[in-house]
Amino acid sequence: MRATIKFLVSLLLTSLLCPYPSPAASTRWTIDDVSGALAQTEAPVASVAQLKKSQVAAVRRGRLGLAETVGKSASPTMVPVQWDPAATGAERPAVWLMPSGTAGPRQFEWRASKASFPAIMQAARDVATRQIDITDNGKPVLRYNYKTVEPGEMLDKVTPGNRIYTRARSDYIHPLYGLDGETLTRDWSIDHPHHRGIYWAWPEVDFGTNRGDLHALQKVFARPTGKVRMQSGPVFAEIEAENEWLWEDREPIVREQAIIRAYRTTAQGRVVDLAFRFVALKDGVTLARRGTEHYGGLNVRMATPASQDISVHTDPSNAVPRRAWSDLSGVFGKTGTASGLSVFQFPQNPDYPGDWIQYPALSWCQPTFPAAGTRYALPRGKPLELHFRLLIHSGAKPADDLAAKLWDAYQATAAAVTSFRASGVAE
Repeated sequence: MRATIKFLVSLLLTSLLCPYPSPAASTRWTIDDVSGALAQTEAPVASVAQLKKSQVAAVRRGRLGLAETVGKSASPTMVPVQWDPAATGAERPAVWLMPSGTAGPRQFEWRASKASFPAIMQAARDVATRQIDITDNGKPVLRYNYKTVEPGEMLDKVTPGNRIYTRARSDYIHPLYGLDGETLTRDWSIDHPHHRGIYWAWPEVDFGTNRGDLHALQKVFARPTGKVRMQSGPVFAEIEAENEWLWEDREPIVREQAIIRAYRTTAQGRVVDLAFRFVALKDGVTLARRGTEHYGGLNVRMATPASQDISVHTDPSNAVPRRAWSDLSGVFGKTGTASGLSVFQFPQNPDYPGDWIQYPALSWCQPTFPAAGTRYALPRGKPLELHFRLLIHSGAKPADDLAAKLWDAYQATAAAVTSFRASGVAE
């Protein structure tokens, strides 16, 4: 009986934010934002629209957006929409940021603007380094280090005992910038030179009877294949890249796809969605945390701020829904004002919710995978997918009620959740 009640409650909560097309689906779109989570957080939302020929023409010119037509939140202001550039025909996936407004049904109408929406979110290679930068209206958001970064002069700065960890690395985010341009992450620290901003790696990667350490750059390394796709637009910029895990830096054992999608800034801050897909190329690959109970998974090494505040939240095991998020805030650099980074776990991740592991002296707080005391077997050809949402915010950590709304918006049926193309990453 209890299980039945939990299922019905879960089904009701899942349906609260479900988008549904109005009868004139080619003209209007309705989202029933019952709890107001999407509007309160100005969250990324998505739909698949069946468009008329004139609307398809407007999409090609970058001019088709949305206007809210009825209700208390009705406004003549056009909402920019970003359309999937790979789509053809009348059926087009669309992504936009939910305008602030009242809770309840929100009705929008597809409309063509007089001019194209400016692509303020840009993903492009840096001319000098060839790494990939995302910018928001010209301001830096993050750098994805896809090309291999050599240690260089760091070899002379670390202690002899740490030189083994001062290795060439790639496939990580650094710097991640705050809304005022402050650097939030840290790379090449003297104490742990293998720490590298935000990176997805495990300290115990087994291949057959041998063990490597992708986290500390021992025996197994993520290396770029050269297959990368970038997308810019009025709503978000996205990087999709392929890497291979090379055993002894030679033999491919895992193919990895990473998606990094950064949305334009709203009143709540800036959302960055991360998605990872891992496929074993060989038999006998397993992943585990350090000692199966410590760090491993999505690793987050922050710069050390003044007045550092780390907090984590995971609902009790019987809660429906069961939310999980963390935050690390403080005064970074010389800005003089507080800012921070929240991390939201995605409920469809295996072993959800992951334990939170924190090391305050290192400004480190991360969600872990897999579950404590386990090793995750990565069967050959069967993908493992993990998703996370980051929120870069100004000021102190979000209040718990706002953080709960942010989590709700991430798991809503209407949420824009990154997905992988069946064709893989185009070169």
